[in-house]
Amino acid sequence: MPKHGKKFRNATKAIDAAVKYELPDGMKLAVESSFAKFDETVDVAINLGVDPKYSDQMVRGAVSLPHGLGKTVRIAAFCQGDKEAEAREAGADFVGGDELIDKVKGGWLDFDKAVATPDMMGKVGQIGRVLGPRGLMPNAKTGTVTFEIGKAVSELKAGKVEFKVDKAGVLHAPVGKVSFGPAKLLDNLKALIEQVNRLKPASAKGTYMKTLTVATTMGPGVKVDPLSIRKFLEG
Repeated sequence: MPKHGKKFRNATKAIDAAVKYELPDGMKLAVESSFAKFDETVDVAINLGVDPKYSDQMVRGAVSLPHGLGKTVRIAAFCQGDKEAEAREAGADFVGGDELIDKVKGGWLDFDKAVATPDMMGKVGQIGRVLGPRGLMPNAKTGTVTFEIGKAVSELKAGKVEFKVDKAGVLHAPVGKVSFGPAKLLDNLKALIEQVNRLKPASAKGTYMKTLTVATTMGPGVKVDPLSIRKFLEG
């Protein structure tokens, strides 16, 4: 019984697993290796030279991609008073205070992102055990806990991406859809890499971006030469 299907094996034929490609070439190969019938998401995995077990080496943030993500994002806004109207006007799909929190307590999680005003975080904390493991907990570091609730909603709707390094020091993030084409995907990736560079911990030693791999939802990973990243950013 083969580990991968025929389509996947065919997609890997054009990719040399022993080679680390220039970033533009790697993105092009990843897009061309897409074989699913749906519009696959293009993801990147960046292995960072940090040790996340130390709080001062945790890399976490968000970035607005110039071409968005190409998908509809359902947003829940935890707020009250005038902020509810502001959130709705900005496009929030679900808006409320205590009643929305009670709904989540009851098992409802039909949204992709959550934002909240600071005055609501005491109550939102009650559902932290539900939201946290699913990556839905609002956080000030990613701009999702703010009194500028309308701005936060608009940015998420436009394609703002949140990211956080995992326990192994790897950061995973989507940069768009295969249908965007390599040029737009590279624009989005450039915005992501620049933001990750800005968040480099002062305590991180040695090489910061150790490896970078690009892959579509169903396709094989394409390894990128880390030395080409600086050239890509400068060029």
